[in-house]
Amino acid sequence: MQFIDTHCHLDAAEFGGSQAALVEAAQAAGVGRIVVPSVARASFEAVRELCGQFPGCAPAYGIHPMYTGAAMPGDLDALREYLAQPDTVAVGEIGLDFFIEHYDRARQEYFFAEQLKLAREFDLPVLLHTRRAQDTVLKLLRQFYGSGGPSAKLRTGPSTSLRTGIAHAFSGSHQQAEEFIGFGFKLGFGGAMTYPRATRLRELAATLPLNSIVLETDAPDIAPDFLERGAPNKPEYLPRIAQTLAELRGVTLDEIAAATTANALTVLPALTPSHL
Repeated sequence: MQFIDTHCHLDAAEFGGSQAALVEAAQAAGVGRIVVPSVARASFEAVRELCGQFPGCAPAYGIHPMYTGAAMPGDLDALREYLAQPDTVAVGEIGLDFFIEHYDRARQEYFFAEQLKLAREFDLPVLLHTRRAQDTVLKLLRQFYGSGGPSAKLRTGPSTSLRTGIAHAFSGSHQQAEEFIGFGFKLGFGGAMTYPRATRLRELAATLPLNSIVLETDAPDIAPDFLERGAPNKPEYLPRIAQTLAELRGVTLDEIAAATTANALTVLPALTPSHL
């Protein structure tokens, strides 16, 4: 039984220098592959080095919306250089975050759109951050896909289509979920799903098509319900998070492992067995 953690900030300062132990524990728990997204230009090289050191880890490069305030246009040039590396599996973490009011929305949208263009240029999927911004993210995706979904050509610009990806830490409505799925995106579910009070999220996890769901930890963030308050999330906890999904859907853990792994490999085609 193998799992893929499609979103884990293994380079986070909270982990100090314990990455070797974290990866070993994750692999022992059955988490064979870990996707490690960057959040800013300053983390590109750390992510690259970490993933080079641990074959089970695969890098994604992007500028997180909450880091766009300090980002410069030249950061996009640096991003282009990292995306050109052959082991890159996605552009991410990118997107929009409207949870904190004072963040410059126009600046976020500029960097998001520019990174979608890079994803198109390099034919890479995207890892989307959508907190309190699902409708605006979907609006921008429509501008890239047109009304015909991911197979449609762009309305303007080069006659090429944009790959899909993962709506990370999905917390939107059923209608928004259906629109992301319609574009060909998978939806990331993790620790938040384990909380009994997260009724809307648990209902989505139970009823959305299983072929639209991937698993993630977002470690060290979004700690699951079974951890003590303040304890960091870790990739080794993914199978226990997956057990919640199995219980919500009334299926076996083996079925969840097989389906979510297949879903991740479908949407992240560069995540080959060489990353095991």
